[in-house]
Amino acid sequence: MTIDLDEARDYQGDTISCEACAYQTLRAKGQCELLRACVQDRCARRIDRFFAWNPALANGCLTHPYFEVRAVAAKYADVFQLPALLADEDDTVRWSAAQRLPRRYLLQLRQDPSREVRIRVASRLGSGDLVTMRHDPDYYVRMTVAKHLTPQLLTLLLHDPEAEVRRIAAIRIGTEWLMSLAGDPDAGVRLEASRRMTSAQLTWLRHDADWRIRYEVAGRISSEYLAEIRQDSDPLVRERVLQRLQDATNFELNDNGKPQ
Repeated sequence: MTIDLDEARDYQGDTISCEACAYQTLRAKGQCELLRACVQDRCARRIDRFFAWNPALANGCLTHPYFEVRAVAAKYADVFQLPALLADEDDTVRWSAAQRLPRRYLLQLRQDPSREVRIRVASRLGSGDLVTMRHDPDYYVRMTVAKHLTPQLLTLLLHDPEAEVRRIAAIRIGTEWLMSLAGDPDAGVRLEASRRMTSAQLTWLRHDADWRIRYEVAGRISSEYLAEIRQDSDPLVRERVLQRLQDATNFELNDNGKPQ
């Protein structure tokens, strides 16, 4: 729905009448203003300004038929009124309430029907509370989980069906687990793992099917393997190997004054 900010209309699209408003006495006191601070308006910004000016009225609007009014009122209402909103039919309202409630209430939303709510919950919970969310049916929720789990717990996601989740794990997991991703079916996951591997670990990827990984290998693998991979099928990989061989030769010349 497109909102014309130059029109004062309620959530049903009807023109707002200040004379028929239950809060009309506030107008004379400067505590509400049409097109600026109005609880009847369908514009969330104007609703928010109304409650910012009149926070004491928020409790009485938590059952308003318009979800934006309920969601904004949750920002200003007494906290003890908010648990009931966790069962609200609208996800915006549920999350608005959850943001102000203690952690134990957030735990209730780990299986919320809305992916947006679950994503936000995952971004705020501690690592231990996120473990059960690693099986969430939505891949983006699991991606968020992967970003917030401790590196030690990321081993639980190494076989996630979504490559992007495994890629995040490859970026954050302890280096001792990187070899578990050396055989990952997705090249992007292997690439992220290769960027963090030691030169010894990289030997396992020197014949990888993806040239980007072999290029990474060519830049950091132990020099004893360079001769083996100098005939790589990719010209950029061959060029990088050749450059390292030349650098090694130049170093020997500079170090000893003559070729070895």
